[in-house]
Amino acid sequence: MSELPEYILDRIFDAPRDMVWKAWTDPELLARWYGPGVETIIHEFNPVVGGFWLNEMKWGDNSMLSKAEFTQVEEQKMLVWNHSSADENWNIVPNPMMPDWPTTLLTTVTFEDVGDKTKVRLVWTPVNASEAEIACFAGSMNKVGGGWESGYAIIDEILAEL
Repeated sequence: MSELPEYILDRIFDAPRDMVWKAWTDPELLARWYGPGVETIIHEFNPVVGGFWLNEMKWGDNSMLSKAEFTQVEEQKMLVWNHSSADENWNIVPNPMMPDWPTTLLTTVTFEDVGDKTKVRLVWTPVNASEAEIACFAGSMNKVGGGWESGYAIIDEILAEL
């Protein structure tokens, strides 16, 4: 495959950009909406170039770790990171629940003023993916939106509180 699939989600939040940015970058708020329906534990969150976001999602006796390394950060404008599953030592590993899921996804989140509201665009793109990983990602794009949309609904509640 020469053309990589991209998952793109656009959403307009009824809040100014600084508040939406806070929902994405305040670890306490982020833990409330990221991974809806599970307990999200943020072990580290340092949104600067070269900084890490070490995240754990727990449900019952199960947990899943992920590691993100920020590659670009523009205050209230953009967050870019490479996102991967991780083992207990935060080493990058294949996704334990979906072995053909791309090992790394380039995640780009942009924040843009739309009047007194904020448009957020999230883009996921596989990085150095095999043909099987690209096929798995392309075949799953219609399923991943539900998780993001559920999380975004919680952001709406957080923004109403703020």
